[in-house]
Amino acid sequence: MLNFASFIDLPLFFVGVLALAIFMYVLLDGLDLGVGIIFPFAPSEECRNKMMNSIAPFWDGNETWLVLGGMVMFAAFPLAFSIIVPSFYIPIIGMLLGLILRGIAFEFRGKSHSKLEIKIWDFSFHIGSLIATFSQGVMLGSFIQGFQCQGNFCHVWVTTFSCLVGLALVAGYSLLGSAWLIMKTEGKTQDWSRKVASYSAVFVMIFMVLVSTWSPYLNEFIMQRWFSVPNIYYLAIVPCLTLVTFIALTHSLITKKETQPLIFSIVIFTLCYLGIAISLYPFIMPYHLNFADASAAKESLTFLFIGVCVTLPVIFGYTIYSYRVFRGKVSHEKMY
Repeated sequence: MLNFASFIDLPLFFVGVLALAIFMYVLLDGLDLGVGIIFPFAPSEECRNKMMNSIAPFWDGNETWLVLGGMVMFAAFPLAFSIIVPSFYIPIIGMLLGLILRGIAFEFRGKSHSKLEIKIWDFSFHIGSLIATFSQGVMLGSFIQGFQCQGNFCHVWVTTFSCLVGLALVAGYSLLGSAWLIMKTEGKTQDWSRKVASYSAVFVMIFMVLVSTWSPYLNEFIMQRWFSVPNIYYLAIVPCLTLVTFIALTHSLITKKETQPLIFSIVIFTLCYLGIAISLYPFIMPYHLNFADASAAKESLTFLFIGVCVTLPVIFGYTIYSYRVFRGKVSHEKMY
């Protein structure tokens, strides 16, 4: 394995692992965060029980990808980690507090019998999911906007654009969560989830147009990457595929498909993530530091390579196995 590591571009490998970990976290934890965002608006207590049961086996395991991403950035890109994390202290703390509140609410709701207590934990579950999602969106928006550096100190600003991305992520997670519920539930809960998915899809489309239109004006690098010749001809396929996927998503909702809405929602998130990657590559700290310059020493990366080659298949295996075991529809009885 050490010999194999000497033949590959280790900084590129680890930035790929980091991108994969972030994407998997956004995709999988976006499902249960989305359920939390729309949770208090469900038509009945039975529906909310079904919603909780649909994510009970997965929600804590999904956050493993967040831990993996943090570990890879800390070990493989220590310089970027030392600048990016302090720059995002406030939204990171907001995200972690939201995740903690969500976890507490999830556990205590399952043990509560009083209607008042259940309502309190329902609201807490919703607020925790909302805060965590919006904080993630603000970090993403600020990251795209870029870092302001003075000497050895860099910082980011919370701006209108970053808040817009925060709201866009709330809408995106709502779409993922409602599409997940369409697949996992039936009856009244499924019908309600299909309506929520329809509304969420409209908002996601609006926010995508706003963010995509605004982003090139944030930095000349993004403008040149997307609109210079011949890039514009090659990269035009991304927005075109996104539009086609939205049309397919709309059709699947109208024809009341059960699995297709989730599949098309995942494809939309994948295309959005691809668009961000195209806009920012090769920067790991826009628009000052690329991933090659921020990487650790080759010896450290080689040692880390061994650990990642062991850990990554285990996480993938656990994720696939858990989703396979707990496939199928859920009931309204408390199971968590």
